[in-house]
Amino acid sequence: MIVLKSPREIGIMRRAGRIVAEILERLRQVAKPGVTTLDLDALAERLTRGAGALPAFQGYRGYRHALCTSVNEQVVHGIPGRRVLKEGDVVGIDFGVIVEGFYGDAAVTVPVGRVGEAARRLIEATEESLRLGIANATARHRLHDIGAAVQAFAEARGYSVVREYVGHGIGRELHEAPQVPNFGDPGTGIRLRPGMTLAIEPMINAGGRDVETLEDGWTVVTRDRSLSAHFEHTIAITDNGTEILTTL
Repeated sequence: MIVLKSPREIGIMRRAGRIVAEILERLRQVAKPGVTTLDLDALAERLTRGAGALPAFQGYRGYRHALCTSVNEQVVHGIPGRRVLKEGDVVGIDFGVIVEGFYGDAAVTVPVGRVGEAARRLIEATEESLRLGIANATARHRLHDIGAAVQAFAEARGYSVVREYVGHGIGRELHEAPQVPNFGDPGTGIRLRPGMTLAIEPMINAGGRDVETLEDGWTVVTRDRSLSAHFEHTIAITDNGTEILTTL
């Protein structure tokens, strides 16, 4: 069931989103050659608790960390560990917090040092596809207008859109109805309404769209081991327009 949020509840989510945005910006600055993904995770947990929030992912279905850190061909749900980031890597950092029982969730893909032109273009295209998806998440649109915008932009540039993992509603739960695909036919799906809060998160591959999960049960990788990028924002659809809650 889709749960519409009151202005007060959106206000709490706004606070959660601000914490997410501030910590992601700090992690973006720290993700340099020589840093481990576990270093990023420890910093995120420390900053989250220092801000009076709780790490949203920690304990979710048995997951142990504050972050998901997905490097290069890893699409989503990469587990932080002793892997050392090196010059030319790209790392997707997916992060969420809980404030007063409400969730904020966002992701960025960060170039580590100087990256190649192909990686830079993929990151820029994925971030732009998120922007276009959000632009189509208003009370004038239907649900699949979001994914149609993401898909059209990405595929026109020769990239592929992951189908198995999608965005979602968010609020008192990390994952609420509705699912928000990054593909679809414009003009279809439920009508978007004020009070909806959504996490929109395109996952775009440089190669084919097929993915598989590694033996750890979490880490999703591109089947052809091509690069992947992931960006995400939590948004609120309001009577005054659409607000990005996880931005500075």
